[in-house]
Amino acid sequence: MSLYALDSIAEGIRAAFDAQTAERERALAQTRKLTRYCANAIRAIHRGEVAQARATLDEAKTLAEELRHNLQSYPALYFAGYTQDALKEYTEAQTVFALIFDQPLPTPEDLGVEPATYLKGLAEAVGELRRRCLDILRNGYSDEAERLLSHMDDIYAVLVTIDYPDAITLGLRRLTDIARSIIERTRGDLTLNLRQQQLEQALERLEKRLPPEA
Repeated sequence: MSLYALDSIAEGIRAAFDAQTAERERALAQTRKLTRYCANAIRAIHRGEVAQARATLDEAKTLAEELRHNLQSYPALYFAGYTQDALKEYTEAQTVFALIFDQPLPTPEDLGVEPATYLKGLAEAVGELRRRCLDILRNGYSDEAERLLSHMDDIYAVLVTIDYPDAITLGLRRLTDIARSIIERTRGDLTLNLRQQQLEQALERLEKRLPPEA
């Protein structure tokens, strides 16, 4: 083997690494931006700013598509933790929007995400649904809080059936356990709020039946 051949091989490897490094830097910037868009969308959702949330999610969708396109030739970067975490946040934001505003639930194919990433996004959406329920309960018990709790139960019912190794689901089991804890606390909050409302209504009825004070 000649030294020239080895130098040529090394030069080709350096060129490949340079290209991969440049793509990695671009992907890191895109994932940070995507995560920020998703956080802003969820903030708008909780404020009831439907148009703003939808517009921000549309921007996030464009960025997610660009990210996937740019990393087609770099699967190691696409399946890296920071990329999949950003796509998980994207899944969570789209799911929260759909469930809170009673829209069709997007599929993994709709979002263009991997199955494990999709399920992890669903699991983390449970926390945002709890936050919405608590916001509702501040104004008293309502059927809307029950509807959201029902969605939380449905998500958990699916997650608990995904019995595969963590190497496949990428940590889904831990998120499933967290979701269960969140759901149970939320159920307790709703039950307490309902009983308090029922007690207040009973006291009001009793007060109306009592004779007026002399």
